[in-house]
Amino acid sequence: MTTANTTGARDHARAQAAAAIGDGPERPAGVDATNITFAQRIPADGYANVVLARGTRVRLSDPDGGACAHLLLLRAESPWERLNVADTLKVPWQAYLGAGHPLLSDQGRVLATVLTDTSGHHDTLCGPSPAARQGLRMAGVKQGLEPRDIGPTVSFFRGVRVESDGALTITGGSGAGAAVELLVHLPVTLLVANAEHPLDPTPVTPLDLVAWSAPGDLALSPNSDPEYLRAVENTEQDWHARTLEARA
Repeated sequence: MTTANTTGARDHARAQAAAAIGDGPERPAGVDATNITFAQRIPADGYANVVLARGTRVRLSDPDGGACAHLLLLRAESPWERLNVADTLKVPWQAYLGAGHPLLSDQGRVLATVLTDTSGHHDTLCGPSPAARQGLRMAGVKQGLEPRDIGPTVSFFRGVRVESDGALTITGGSGAGAAVELLVHLPVTLLVANAEHPLDPTPVTPLDLVAWSAPGDLALSPNSDPEYLRAVENTEQDWHARTLEARA
């Protein structure tokens, strides 16, 4: 197919678009297509950016077993409030991400909660690699953010464990088909880069990202720890206060 003229270039572009649509992520089981608000297959060294409403459910999946999802969340209407990795570890007394773990902002509010996890291979300690940081910066620019807005991230599908002597050990991924689902508690800008881990140079494979409206899931209780419940209460109070203020 030639691209030497307008007609050829148009046909080439349309063929690429059709191929991209056909190679997109699978729809999660039980989710109506009309509820899906975002779906993208992110290639190696690719990135995505999207604004998500409160009550959105997000599925990150590793179809081929080699993805590495460097994730950053910022509050959509107040981007100065963003994921605080230190508090995300400190408040739940847990350094390893898994089902029920909150992703907390620097204001002690829950931006998202990990609802399900079939991987168990994640990292909260190392932050983004140079390639991931570059991808996150590119994603952020498209949301009006600057390089200084790109802070520490959490990484899904590449595990790190701390040994008794403080050494960090790479545990890799869990294999093809692993998935993590998050529930968004506040409107957020989600940035994600699919790039190598700073301690694990294993080549990266595609990452699938699907988001759908699920406001009823906000009534779920995936964690009964008092620290989590206080963070959720803090989040709900702030959300309802802002809602009342907007109506006034």
